[in-house]
Amino acid sequence: MSERDMSEHSVDLAAYCARIGYSGPLEPTLATLRALQELHPAAITFEAIDVLLDRGVDLSPRAVDDKLIVRGRGGYCYEQNGLFKRVLEAIGFEVEGLIARVNWHAPPDAPLAPPSHMALRVTVDAVPWLVDVGFGSCVPTAPIRLACREPQSTRHEIFRLTPASHGLQLEASIAGKWQPVYRLAPTPMLDGDYELHNWFTATHPGSHFRHRLIVTRTTPDARHVLADARLTVRGSDGTVHRETLDADAIERALAERFALPVESDWRPIIERAAAASASG
Repeated sequence: MSERDMSEHSVDLAAYCARIGYSGPLEPTLATLRALQELHPAAITFEAIDVLLDRGVDLSPRAVDDKLIVRGRGGYCYEQNGLFKRVLEAIGFEVEGLIARVNWHAPPDAPLAPPSHMALRVTVDAVPWLVDVGFGSCVPTAPIRLACREPQSTRHEIFRLTPASHGLQLEASIAGKWQPVYRLAPTPMLDGDYELHNWFTATHPGSHFRHRLIVTRTTPDARHVLADARLTVRGSDGTVHRETLDADAIERALAERFALPVESDWRPIIERAAAASASG
């Protein structure tokens, strides 16, 4: 990589650490990886509001850093994991980008969806780990050992990886049942490979991000999920709280619960989200 390319892909580690509240050592160790992966989704909310606003999603490092670090916004998988990849590389980790086919809660006989989710493979002391800070409502909050087929605990769900066609199937234990999350392909991706997937996800009429307000934040004590006007809070202790919000309550939740800098031009999509839940 040229000096110019390195500069364009660099990240302000001090600003990133301040954004997520991390003050520990910046060393490529498993302990550092675990700490960063838990703090990131608690600080940087998962959201695709720009898609609903027809703004598109710019994956250039400068745009992502300005949005997620400087302006306090969130983003979806390509932004979140793209940023996390550059952070880990700057610290000295060995990181590869991967692609997955989302089948979250899909029935066993459902056809596989096109590849649309970015995840990471991080190798620490010759051991490869699945790392992901950008899956929204079921993001793993700890690294998942890729070579292990036994259930692996996190602060929230228990996860497991099982062999499947086209790669490895990630599953999460939800209310005592194993639910599919996504089908992970083992072949590494180049950073530029995600541009086409991002364009599809942000612009295609079939993308669910084009039709629903989906915002999530995962803190150590709970997962907070807003799907249009339906708020679900799943505590790490197993408790579940659900409620339906009106437009004003959605706006307050975005600002307070999800720590987003709400803009005035978000109001139309907030009102559409409230109306969609009311009619549903």
